[in-house]
Amino acid sequence: MPRPFRFGVNLLQSTTAEEWRAKCRRAEDLGYDVILVPDHLGMPAPFPALVAAAEATERPRLGTFVLNAGFWNPALLAREVATTDALTNGRLELGLGTGYVEAEHRSAGLPWGSPRERVDHLRHTVEEMERLLDSEEHEPRPVQRPRVPLLIGANGDRMLRLTAEHADIAAFTGARTVDGGMLAPITAEELDERVALYRELAAGRKEPAELNLLLQVIVVTDDRSAAIQEWLPHIPHLTEQQVLDLPIVLVGTLEEIVAQVRAQRERYGFSYLTVLEPNMEVFAPVIDALRGL
Repeated sequence: MPRPFRFGVNLLQSTTAEEWRAKCRRAEDLGYDVILVPDHLGMPAPFPALVAAAEATERPRLGTFVLNAGFWNPALLAREVATTDALTNGRLELGLGTGYVEAEHRSAGLPWGSPRERVDHLRHTVEEMERLLDSEEHEPRPVQRPRVPLLIGANGDRMLRLTAEHADIAAFTGARTVDGGMLAPITAEELDERVALYRELAAGRKEPAELNLLLQVIVVTDDRSAAIQEWLPHIPHLTEQQVLDLPIVLVGTLEEIVAQVRAQRERYGFSYLTVLEPNMEVFAPVIDALRGL
C-alpha cells in the first residue's frame, strides 16, 4: 500500500506581517499540508517566519526546507528548535542540509569548507542535536515526542548514508550542485540510481522514511514542447525529451500531471511533494485531484 500523498510549499518572499499571514492562510486554503521556509540570506529568517505562520493557520505543519547547517551551532539550533516546536504547538518539522551557496557563507563571514567538511559538520549537528534534545535536562523542551521529525536533503553518497541513518524524511532535489551554488538537474535514470542507493543504505531501518521530492517546474498546458523551450538553454546537457522526463518537471494537462505524479510515487516512492512559492497556485488543482490517494 503506497504512502498517502502530502504536499508542501516553500515560501521564499519577504513581506509585511499582514501579507505573510495572508499568504500562509492562502496556502492552507489551497490544501497544502506543510508550510515551509528556506534558509538563505535575503529571505525570511526561518524560525520567526514559522511562528508567525502557526499563528495565522490551524492545520498545516511547519518546516524548514532546509536549514543550512553551516549557519548554525548545534546547541543554539537545539534551543531554536525546541522553542519553535513549543510555540507552534508541536507542528514543527526540521529540515537540514549542508548548504550549497558559497557566496552566502562569504557574506556571513563563515567558513565554506570542502564538501567533506560540510557533510562532517552536518553529521555533527544532527548527532549533537539528537543528544541534546533527547536529554530530559535540556531546556527548553520540544513538544513532540519522541522528537521533532527530521528531514535531510541529500544527493551524494555520504549524505544519503547520513539520511538513511537519521532522517524521518529523505528529501531528494533531483539535482546536483555545480559551480559553487548552481543546481543542475539529474536525469530520471540518475535519480533511479540515487533512490536505489538510499534504499540499500536504509534497509536496516525499523520504520521506512517518507520520501520527498522538490518540484522545480510546473506548467499546465496542452503543448508540452513549447512550455519548456525557455528552459532548454539553461540545461544544454539534456535533450528536450530528457527535460520532459525529469521528475522535477511537471508539464502537461492536469490529467497528464496527475498521472506523472502517481507514476513517480510508484517508481521512486515519492509521496511528499514540495513546490516553490511561484508554483503555489498552479499546483493547487493537482492537490485536489490527488487528495486522499
